[in-house]
Formats: sequence, C-alpha cells, structure tokens
Amino acid sequence: MLEAPPADTLKGARDRAILATLLYHGLRREELCRLLVKDIQSREGVMHFRIFGKGDKIRYVPVHAAAQRLIEEYLGVAGHGLDVGGPLFRPVKNNRTPEKLNRPLDPASVYRNIVRHYALLVGVSGDVLGLCVHSLRATAAKACFS
Repeated sequence: MLEAPPADTLKGARDRAILATLLYHGLRREELCRLLVKDIQSREGVMHFRIFGKGDKIRYVPVHAAAQRLIEEYLGVAGHGLDVGGPLFRPVKNNRTPEKLNRPLDPASVYRNIVRHYALLVGVSGDVLGLCVHSLRATAAKACFS
C-alpha cells in the first residue's frame, strides 16, 4: 500500500508520508492531522514525533527511518518545511478556496481519500477485511511486539 501513491506528484508524496506515519507509528487519524512541522524534533540525536493524544496527553514516538525519509521528501516538494508552526500534512488543492491550503487535513478525509482509496487501489477490500485507519494502528502495534 505504501507503494500505491505516485512518487512524482505532491499528493503522492504527501500520501506516502501519511501512510508510512500511520503504519509505522500507530497514530490515530486525529493525532496525525494535529501534527505540526515543529512536532518532528530531535531528542538525544533521534528524531521523534511529539504527539498530542487523547486527554491532551503528550507522548514522544521515535520516527521510523522510512517514514522520516518520506516526510522529508514530501516537505521538500511541498515547500512548507520552514513553517514550523503550521500543519505538517496539508491539503494539496482546494477548488472552492485555493488560498486556504495552510490548514490541517480533516481526519475523515484521511480515511476516505487516502487509506481507503489506496487500499482499494491495491485490491484490499474494506468490506471484507474491515480495513480502517485503526487497522494500520493495530498493524503498527503488532509490528512493535513481533
């Protein structure tokens, strides 16, 4: 599924980074959408996400090398890597108000337009297997303990 988004477009670079972040780190989609550029930080020489979770709890999660590479590629193409106070993952187009791209993604669209879209593209049926963003969270949890 990580290979499904095209690597040569802004949307594809963003979607690859989002899928890797969900898959490798077990974030909830709301947590993913709340990430700011400054929430990727070095702690003792290791890159971490600063995650604002349920109950306004903050946790630090080491960034997987593949996810870090994909995020860096995305920021390079998107050009907002220096906007440290802005959202990390943003819409790539807005037909109604094109000037309003400096906002976070909607959590519902992460499922509908990214996770479900690419799962169906590679032949994974959400109806049969119960695929959802939480499935990626469960996959990340299982990978940590295997």
